[in-house]
Amino acid sequence: MVNEPTVEVHLTDADLTAALHADARRGLTDSPKWLPPKWFYDARGSDLFEQITALPEYYPTRTERDLLEKVAGAIARTAQAEVLVELGSGSASKTRLLLTALTAEGPLKTYVPQDVSESALRSSAAEVALEFPGLAVHGVVSDFTDTLATLPRGGRRMIAFLGGTLGNMVPAERAEFLGGIRDVLEPGEQLLIGAGLVVDPSIVVPAYDDAAGITAEFNRNVLHVLNTRLGADFDPAAFDHIAHWDTKNEWIEMRLVATADMEVTVADLDLTVQFARGEELRTEISAKFRPTGLDSELRAAGFVSEHTWTDPDDRFALTLAARV
Repeated sequence: MVNEPTVEVHLTDADLTAALHADARRGLTDSPKWLPPKWFYDARGSDLFEQITALPEYYPTRTERDLLEKVAGAIARTAQAEVLVELGSGSASKTRLLLTALTAEGPLKTYVPQDVSESALRSSAAEVALEFPGLAVHGVVSDFTDTLATLPRGGRRMIAFLGGTLGNMVPAERAEFLGGIRDVLEPGEQLLIGAGLVVDPSIVVPAYDDAAGITAEFNRNVLHVLNTRLGADFDPAAFDHIAHWDTKNEWIEMRLVATADMEVTVADLDLTVQFARGEELRTEISAKFRPTGLDSELRAAGFVSEHTWTDPDDRFALTLAARV
């Protein structure tokens, strides 16, 4: 018998619009200019990212999936989770590997996917409920950066945060985020983090600047989103894509570079933005980690690392940590 999934909605379209207004105003009036990477993802952006994950240069997604296939059983035996919470669940494609292992190796009873997209979450929740008929599926529509307290309590929980998304935050944001997760967990409950590791720039840079130019289109898509949702008049073709490896911070910065002097109007914000030729707009950072550094950040946030698994090429890590 299939359990019908339930969905709690803590984030409405109006909430998302207000957040976009605030982020766009703050980022476009700052110096240097920036925009958060979460605004890449309208339907077109999501499709472009799916194309990126299949590119030969883009190793993170397939490396994490291959690693998860190998170690999901070990994770399940160590965690013994009754509830799996997944932040930013999306299609939950990789999560099925964990769910299969957790239902086979442990006492898993409930899966809690969290995502900002209600439509995507309802679709994936229904698919998981059909595939795992004995599992209760309790979806939460929210923004994980500020609504962790909406996650349901009860049962021994493991929170999974996969895909290397932790790297999209600067260190202060990571500290706040990890501290927030600690605050909603009980002692002994766990966090599973997927994180890209520091590798040679000759490997990591092409992953964010592929030869086919799909990542460039994905980067420019944030301008299409502003045009569509905020009545802006960006010419996305007037911006070049670059991916820069920051040696000091050990992260990739994706930027859009204005190819000419231009003036952009953002009608819904009653805002006019000047760009000088060569001026850069930062759209994403993707920090890469060293296992010792990630362990230190987890300890500082109130976790103790129980085990770290890495792929044979040391490009990606899965770390299971317990809340102290």
